[in-house]
Amino acid sequence: MSFMPSSAGSNVAPTAILSALPQEQRGLVDVLQAPSRVTHAGREFWLGQLHGHPVVLALSRIGKVAAATTASALIERFGVGRIVFTGVAGGLGPAVNVGDVVVATDFVQHDLDVSPLFPRFEVPFYGKARFDADEALGELMWAAANRVLARRGHGDEFAGARVHRGLIASGDRFVSGGDESSALHGVLTAAGHAVLAVEMECAAVAQVCVDYGIPFAAMRTISDRADDTAHVDFAHFVEHVASRYARDIIGDLLATLPGQP
Repeated sequence: MSFMPSSAGSNVAPTAILSALPQEQRGLVDVLQAPSRVTHAGREFWLGQLHGHPVVLALSRIGKVAAATTASALIERFGVGRIVFTGVAGGLGPAVNVGDVVVATDFVQHDLDVSPLFPRFEVPFYGKARFDADEALGELMWAAANRVLARRGHGDEFAGARVHRGLIASGDRFVSGGDESSALHGVLTAAGHAVLAVEMECAAVAQVCVDYGIPFAAMRTISDRADDTAHVDFAHFVEHVASRYARDIIGDLLATLPGQP
């Protein structure tokens, strides 16, 4: 495995921080210490320090294939010891509202169907449909998200936002219609997958991390209800809310991270 230190003199495996969109990552790049930029696999990777930890910041890009490529590059080229993902998602669970945060317990590909050769949603040759988030890393992310949201002021637009833990579904489609959202929630629930949020990357990254034995955790800020208003809410939310959540929650997570992998 190739390893490129995140800063001069460091031989510690860095933590990778993935985001799908530049707006989600901007706040983290702005506070990165001793930054250096590396281009690899047609992507830009930012190496540096955050809260005393070596990190690599990268954009997964949009969709499962792009996200899997980026995750593989982080592991093979940069030798990261763990991957965390921050971004936005559409809310599917009935109690999940705009402004809430979902910290993943596990991930499923909602558009994977190799039936009748394998049961619907099952990933061929793995014997399961869902890949778990790393339990210890997920606990730290859950605690960090709760601390950050608890600090929101009463005048904040999302002062009453909550943190949820549960299943996140990924697929190569931006789910943005009420009928589609309801149908997706229904078919997943009927198959035993009580999903809270839907997005386009994390299940692919989770599968890559299982293959390499790398801890993975993810949080998603709910930007919309994956319904007919999704296209209206999305751009503003990413720029003005999700980017702050990413900076604050990941910063809190790194500040409390007990040692390096």
